[in-house]
Amino acid sequence: LSPEPMVNTQILRRELRIAAQNHDPNAMVQVVKVSFIPNTKKGMRTQKHKQDALMVDETDYGGLLAALLDAHSAAEAGDAGECYRGQSSIHSNFNRIFGSSEGNWLVPALISICKNTHKIAVLADRGADGPRKRNTNLQSAVQLLQDSYSKTFNDRTEYQPNAPFDTEGSKKAGVLSIVNELFAMYFKLNILRLCKNLIRPVETRKLNETGTMGQMVTYRYYIGRLNMFEDQHALAEKNLDFAFGK
Repeated sequence: LSPEPMVNTQILRRELRIAAQNHDPNAMVQVVKVSFIPNTKKGMRTQKHKQDALMVDETDYGGLLAALLDAHSAAEAGDAGECYRGQSSIHSNFNRIFGSSEGNWLVPALISICKNTHKIAVLADRGADGPRKRNTNLQSAVQLLQDSYSKTFNDRTEYQPNAPFDTEGSKKAGVLSIVNELFAMYFKLNILRLCKNLIRPVETRKLNETGTMGQMVTYRYYIGRLNMFEDQHALAEKNLDFAFGK
């Protein structure tokens, strides 16, 4: 007999539907979480799940549900490559849902997905064979996060720092966390020139000054490292002192 999957399809479907119906930020964070533990069940086959409609407030969450189930199946099997493909589908489906959602109640879940996409891409690249496949998954992950960044930054709703996540708030609340994640990926891929595409718009709107302390510290850390690469030593010292002094 094959072992029972750790994630029950009907339970996950119900939890996703309830989180969406209630516009519950914290519940949605838990629903979209996929934990990959390497070599958990070697030899276990991954499963592909059929997409069935799951309509909530005229939004179809069916594609997201199928992607979650695929990613969980691959994670249980210890298959990092398949897990990333599932996570990539989670991310693209969530970007679509996020873009048409009201308010910013989905921002915490989007941030969680961005972090997980980055993490699983790195794990998948470690298991890839051959030099040509180096960082292939991380490169594709960058595109998913860039799309997430655009959907948060381009929201026209006025941003109120420290406001609760609800159906009226600004999606810009997610900008700084996603920017920090992209910085980490750009450094890993050695494409630091792309950092400028984030810094100018973020600092023009002073979004780098309105996040949580953790977000601002991480932002200043990467800015300090960029300053070092550009031989701007005084600025580097100022930014890194802020990062390490908090």
